[in-house]
Amino acid sequence: MKNVSEYRGLSIPDPRLLRFLGLIAILNVLHLVDHILRGDFHWPIDEQSVGFIGVATIILGGMGLGVRLYRSGRVGPRFWVMVGVLGLGLGWLSHFSPMTDQPVSVIYHGYAAPWAGVLAVGCLVLLLFSVLSATVFAGYLWRRGACPDR
Repeated sequence: MKNVSEYRGLSIPDPRLLRFLGLIAILNVLHLVDHILRGDFHWPIDEQSVGFIGVATIILGGMGLGVRLYRSGRVGPRFWVMVGVLGLGLGWLSHFSPMTDQPVSVIYHGYAAPWAGVLAVGCLVLLLFSVLSATVFAGYLWRRGACPDR
């Protein structure tokens, strides 16, 4: 049985999508640092810190596993479309929905210096824009049929 990378002699992974994923990982780490600086991680570890560690591990570990599977040809762009939609949903629910306890205003006002608040909010917006861009690009690759999933 052929894996995705052997389908019709086309090669994956697409290096442009991998660059998007690398940018998303960097921005996600910076956003996690923002959460730490604003006090969302407590020491000694409590239940809120365990949740924070769990979410960070699932996001970054899932991305790492996904990249490994993508590079080996076991998953294709359709996988990244689904991951991107989930990531956009998580980002919206976490920071832009009416029911969140961490809206953009809390991020901005979490810092004494206005420039730091702008930097933190800018990182979040850039993160979500990067996820959206990667999702659209993966959708383009999937629809184009260059790298169909199994």
